[in-house]
Amino acid sequence: MFFNSVDFIVFFIIFITTIIIIKNKNFQHLFLLFASYFFFYYSSNYLILLLLFTTIWDFYLSKMIYRAKTISQKKLLLIITVGVNIGILGFFKYADFAITQFNLLGQTFDLGTDIPLLFIALPIGISFYTFHSIGYVVDVYRGKILPSKSLRDYAIFIAFFPQLVAGPILRASHFLPQLREKMESGSLSSKLRLITITDRNLKIGITLIALGLFKKMFFADNIALLVNDVFANVIGASSLEIWIGTIGFAIQIYSDFSGYSDIAIGAALIMGFKIPINFNKPYFATSPSDFWKKWHISLSTWLKDYLYIPLGGNRKSKSRTYVNLIIVMFLGGLWHGASWNFVIWGLLHGVYLSAHQLILNKFPILNETKFFKSRIGKIISILITQYLVLLSWIAFRVEDTDEIIYAMEKFIFIDIDLPSFINFVSSHKFPSLLILLFFILHYISYRNGYIVYILSNLSLKYWTLMLGSIIFCIIFFINTNAEDFIYFRF
Repeated sequence: MFFNSVDFIVFFIIFITTIIIIKNKNFQHLFLLFASYFFFYYSSNYLILLLLFTTIWDFYLSKMIYRAKTISQKKLLLIITVGVNIGILGFFKYADFAITQFNLLGQTFDLGTDIPLLFIALPIGISFYTFHSIGYVVDVYRGKILPSKSLRDYAIFIAFFPQLVAGPILRASHFLPQLREKMESGSLSSKLRLITITDRNLKIGITLIALGLFKKMFFADNIALLVNDVFANVIGASSLEIWIGTIGFAIQIYSDFSGYSDIAIGAALIMGFKIPINFNKPYFATSPSDFWKKWHISLSTWLKDYLYIPLGGNRKSKSRTYVNLIIVMFLGGLWHGASWNFVIWGLLHGVYLSAHQLILNKFPILNETKFFKSRIGKIISILITQYLVLLSWIAFRVEDTDEIIYAMEKFIFIDIDLPSFINFVSSHKFPSLLILLFFILHYISYRNGYIVYILSNLSLKYWTLMLGSIIFCIIFFINTNAEDFIYFRF
């Protein structure tokens, strides 16, 4: 069930109406769990069994980890629990990729092996709910949280429908307490919280949902027309076409994914649940590390807490720090999909982060240099950072390795072919105008802070006018060939 579908709107209205009418805590929580499972089943059918298995497995294994008497027992149970989670994720997401690579290796060395592909269906959201569950188990092992006493609460945490299929990645320590009214003596109170719809949360939530749909259906889906034309036949495209296609994709993926996150956060807020923001104006980042503090924040912090720090983080040698950064980003790239282009994308960002850290280690005075704190210094830092980010987006968007190399060469070594570029833009007038409009609106948002609160604080008259304008733009300029959200594929 897609957020940008009539099905979801009907589903969400029925859900909220039922919650408002029936003010019984137990019913509300059971209904939330049922609605979440229905939401997942609607899109994934029998693959909901994987979600149920992950939930039950990690719920009971985390209790065993907590009750284990020795560190060695805890560690063994943790390895088993996480191993099963990674095994399921790896099988469904990477089995065919691994078979393909093995067959290619066999052809190279004439091994005479050809394993048939399994053509395994990728369960929607498996990358996200697996990370939710692993984070919970690891936190129990580390003693940061107590295991949930209620299977129902834990099941809601894993299956919570606003963020189930494409994030943001939730932390149990942040979400589980929201199901209960308060904390008592380090454990959750047995008293369930009544789910209430307040006027304030409703207004902010609807504003977030409207902006999310606007980003997705007005910007991302329409700019995708230009992007697809560039990268469908990338060999032979001019440098300027590669540039506008890459910039268009950067806007498309941001509008698509941050739009989904806005809808998820808004839907949760209407119910009274707070989900942390997942994007914070990443295209104004001043360094590679700053970019990952602003882009897909829930993933970058998850990778930091559950992968980078266990690898040693920056606590060991400087060279080990650089290696850790590259390993983390390599795995982060692979998490996005079973394809070499995602590996290349992840490694590029690993190199960016390592190089940035190396420069700061060699020249620590740069942190205190007045130039980089000045307006012009920040602008230059932003431009350099975004140049590197754009270069990496080519690898994310283009799957074929030869095409990636061609596109990157054209991106770096610019050849000017104005007549061809003008013809291309003329044939894509509307997406080109949207790219310019995005820069204008994004800068206004950057200058004015968190625009959602500004819009939600408008008087009812102007707020309704704003919603009407968004609905008009979506309906009038809708791309009927629009695809699903990009991150549904991961």
